[in-house]
Amino acid sequence: MANASKFETLNGFPREAITLANWRTRPYSFWSFRNVAEMVRSARIKTASPASLPQAAENPELLARPAAPGESRSISDLLSQSEADSFILSRNGKLVCEWHAEGVDRSDPHLVFSISKSITALVAGILQDRGVLDPATLVGDLVPEAKNSAYADATVQHLLDMRVSLDFDESYLSQEAYARYRRAMSWNPPSETGNDEAMLSFLCSLQKANGLHGTDHDYLSPNSDMLGIVLERASGERFPDLCARLLWQPLGASADAFITVDPEGAPRTAGGVSCRPHDLLALGQMLINGGAANGKQIVSPRWIEDMQENGDEGVWARGSQASFLKTGRYRNNWYQVGGKSNAFLAAGIHGQFLYCDPDTGTVIACTSSQSEPQSDALDQAMLALFARLSTET
Repeated sequence: MANASKFETLNGFPREAITLANWRTRPYSFWSFRNVAEMVRSARIKTASPASLPQAAENPELLARPAAPGESRSISDLLSQSEADSFILSRNGKLVCEWHAEGVDRSDPHLVFSISKSITALVAGILQDRGVLDPATLVGDLVPEAKNSAYADATVQHLLDMRVSLDFDESYLSQEAYARYRRAMSWNPPSETGNDEAMLSFLCSLQKANGLHGTDHDYLSPNSDMLGIVLERASGERFPDLCARLLWQPLGASADAFITVDPEGAPRTAGGVSCRPHDLLALGQMLINGGAANGKQIVSPRWIEDMQENGDEGVWARGSQASFLKTGRYRNNWYQVGGKSNAFLAAGIHGQFLYCDPDTGTVIACTSSQSEPQSDALDQAMLALFARLSTET
């Protein structure tokens, strides 16, 4: 019989200690967020060109700078205190700085949570430019099962802009609506009754809130899971294959990505993508390069301009995320910083960021396993750091 001690390699606890009941909590999440396919059934988003990573860009001088003006803690201190796992910064396509927490292999994939929404939106944009998807189409016309739900008369664009009138509570620690949602996506243990729905059934059970579609910005993750199903119905292709063919392979990603799926194979496009942080960085670089990479036009300049310019500041200001970016906007599942900045970003709970500043050619990818799903203080500290580094490096 093998010596049990050989398995106790995950920060001092055995692998069997990590379960569906605790995999999103510290200390287990430090390992599980980099090994999600071992926790939840997952589909592969294949790359066409597996490759070794470029040489790490060590930059101790940058990491030793104050995390904020007048602060005694350094940038590396902030990264450690924020429970970051990887931090990578590039300028004009060249790696400038790279930092990883102790115990993290720089080639590890990492769950990016709601950055998945932004990746899914890129696939939607590509389909739109190819004439496969009309954002004005009603969801109910593409997904007949949704005819008796809130989504019946919502448009695809409403999904992309989080402007669906939906009676749902986006409280990540909720033991009611969100726990039921996580059971449907196979992220939580089954209920004792064993009567849990799959993703599509859950989504089609959701009803309208007060108000009309298209009125307010209300950030609700089920919208992006419905978007994944919409893309499959419009294209006739499974999302993992679609994403691989239209985005991951043309990008020249260095490794396969993964996406969690429910028991029926429905993709968790709202939050289930895992990928290498360096490939996330490459995705951001592609966007600030006008949608091109490796000599190929992947996302159209038209779509990027729409994403950058057509968010509504007034809708944002009265919406559910107004405190996240004080002058922000939201369009096509991407955030715009607003004000005097042309920067845009994707973000996910537990400290995931992809920050892109086209004015300075800066891209920052940061993945984390923060203890809390959301921390306003940490979010603001990280966003301020990204903005400053975009102009300082």
